[in-house]
Amino acid sequence: MRIGTVIRTSLAGLAAVVTLAACGGSGTDEASAGDSAGGLEKTTLNLGVVPVPSAAPLFLALERGFFEEEGLTIKTETIQAPQAVMPKILNGSMDAFLTTYVSLISIQDSGAAKLKMLVESQQGAPGINGLYVTEDSPVKSLQDLKGKTVAVNVLKALGEVTVSAHLKVAGLAPTDVKFVPIPFDQQLAALKSGQVDAAWLSEPYISAARKDLGAVQLVDTLSGPTADLPLDGWGATADWVEKYPKTAAAFQRAIGKAQQIAASDREALNQVIPTFTQIPAEVASTMSMGTFSTSLDATRTQRVADLMAEFGITKTKIDANQLVAAPPQ
Repeated sequence: MRIGTVIRTSLAGLAAVVTLAACGGSGTDEASAGDSAGGLEKTTLNLGVVPVPSAAPLFLALERGFFEEEGLTIKTETIQAPQAVMPKILNGSMDAFLTTYVSLISIQDSGAAKLKMLVESQQGAPGINGLYVTEDSPVKSLQDLKGKTVAVNVLKALGEVTVSAHLKVAGLAPTDVKFVPIPFDQQLAALKSGQVDAAWLSEPYISAARKDLGAVQLVDTLSGPTADLPLDGWGATADWVEKYPKTAAAFQRAIGKAQQIAASDREALNQVIPTFTQIPAEVASTMSMGTFSTSLDATRTQRVADLMAEFGITKTKIDANQLVAAPPQ
């Protein structure tokens, strides 16, 4: 598959408007649904969804009726970054959203909102993120990056955090390189033209870079000091969790069942991912993915917060215990 084809299909997934609902089979209204679901404070939830593989458990839960079993109706809205929808989160028109831990912690650190992670979606695994150069690049090791330019999709996000951790191991500081924000769909062209010396890539762009540029991996950025790093999950404000505790628990239970499936059934993932991302089935079935989590652990989360503080992404060191919602009862 050519770069253009892979990128177009991936971008189509990122641009697709996802609007699905899991409705009660009896057609009951919200009040009666609440009665049948143990008195849920709220039974219709609007979720902000980034159409990437981490959202797969949500769609598995919708397909298999897990939300319906909990008395919940789910509506979804496509988002690109949590920061952009914070006004909706704060005014209550959006209940929860898919977010990276880095974004969650950055928002918390900025003082814009107090947030909680309800459910963790993925932890890092080999092959899903890496730092790449062209096959004829003079950069052969991380040490060769001193004074060079590195493309990341967004500044002060996961790419910068994980690359910085590996630069440290190689004896370099983050300031020894220049991080440049370039969207994933433009990074391969920037790498090929020499606009940047290296690019932090994720799938399906890794596969495209290898196939069409002969790209070489300098380092898997979710290995070594960043191995098994928690990546993302479903966040909400602390106020929302306090106001709707039974609803939050019902959401956690429904997604939790789907996380178990995602963690153990790759074929289920292969089938569902093309339905909401428009990533072709042949790409979905071969691309690397993270490890789907079946628990929420503040100790894991603290690793992300500590790295962000170490590399100056946050102004203060965040206590991860403040970020993790209690498990459902």
